[in-house]
Order: sequence, then C-alpha cells, then structure tokens
Amino acid sequence: MTITYIHHSGYLLETEQALLLFDFVEGALPPLDPAKDLFVFVSHRHEDHFSPKIFDLAATHPRIRFILSDDIWQNKVPEHLHGLSWFMDPGNVLEWKEGGGLRVTAFKSTDEGVAFMVETGGYTIYHAGDLNNWRWNGEELAWNNNMSTNYRRELEKIKASGFHPDVAMVPLDGRQEDLFYLGLDDFMRIVGAEMVFPMHFWEDFSVIPALKKLDCSAEYRDRVADIRKDGQRFCFPAFPDNRSGGETT
Repeated sequence: MTITYIHHSGYLLETEQALLLFDFVEGALPPLDPAKDLFVFVSHRHEDHFSPKIFDLAATHPRIRFILSDDIWQNKVPEHLHGLSWFMDPGNVLEWKEGGGLRVTAFKSTDEGVAFMVETGGYTIYHAGDLNNWRWNGEELAWNNNMSTNYRRELEKIKASGFHPDVAMVPLDGRQEDLFYLGLDDFMRIVGAEMVFPMHFWEDFSVIPALKKLDCSAEYRDRVADIRKDGQRFCFPAFPDNRSGGETT
C-alpha cells in the first residue's frame, strides 16, 4: 500500500484494488488509476476538510463513491451523484464488495462529524478527521478536562471494537502550543497503530520532529512518519531499513 500526504488533513491511500481519498480540499493529487475503485471520504463540513470540488472527480473517474459525514448537507452533493453518495453518523457501518471488499465504521468526533475506520485489502486504516484531544491554553479547566474525558472515551470504544490500525492519520496541531501532542499521544497509548501519519498541522512540519523529541513518544516515535512536504509518498509496510515512514518519493 502507498500513502501520499496531499495537504493539511488530505491523504490518498492506494491498495492493489482501491483508492482511498480522505479530506481532500487542496493540493496536487497524484494520478488516479481509472481501473481502481475510488472511495472519497469527508470527515465533516469544516472548510479545511470539505470542498465541493471533490465531486468534480466523478467526471474523470468512472468508479467513484463518496462517503460523507452526515453533518454535510445533502444539497451540497450534485443531484446526479446522489446514488453514489453515502452519509455516515457515529456508529454506522457500511460495506461494499467493490475495491476488493471494503468495510467502514464511523466514530464520534470531539468536534464536528466523524472519524473513519476502514478495512480493505487486508489493511485497517484510520482517519481521525477532527477527533482529537482539543485542550487549549486559556480555556477553562473543566472544559479541557471534559474534552480529554470525551476523547479518551471514544478511543476506548475504538479499542474495544478490536481495531488496531496498520495506518492511522491523526491530528498534531501546533496551535495548541505545548498541548499539541496530547491527542496523538493518547491515540498511540490507547489504540496504537503500526504507522501513524500526522495531519492538521497547518503547514508547520516542525511539530513532527518536536513530538519525536518528547520523552512520551519514546515507545512509538519510530512509527511516526517523517512528513516534510506536500505530495510526499510512503510505502506500507515500511522498508526494513527505514521503519520511520518508508518514504518512496
């Protein structure tokens, strides 16, 4: 499987039979193989996660499906694509035979929309959307504590469902200042993943090496992808001599 970091929270994953495009808003897409089924995921309606331009992909890719959070208004979907669009709210599970077989489970975000757990081609893939430990300096302690409780509760649900992703895409947002690492750290400690790909860092790539310097990341830092630019491509499983990311381009 190849993983391409597009921009912000946008990722493209390619297996032998399917293309999985998550939260694509802007940036350059790599070529999309028209022989493969394309599944386009949108975690919620925020403009840094959802753009109506995703529907333009249907004009050039004949085997497309849209999996959208149910907080996105249905009138945002062009009428001719209603039959190719599915809306998910937390707890929903959808399955397709196409793409080599694909099963999607939605979990509740601590902000808007959902997080996606996708099982396909022998892989388990997680995209958090805005499911994160959104603690902020200056916010009331009770609010922050409630945020952490709700986030960890949802992670425990994921763990209890038996999921341990091969690849996880999780926020690492420098706007949270010294609290930037909490959500990803919680995720790796409670759920875990073979490889974790940071996202939602607003072009501040420095948060990735900053995380790896923290003592708390010692147990998993070699499983955090070293993303340094838009369009960077990785291979999973990673190359044996480059466990931290398996970069191919």
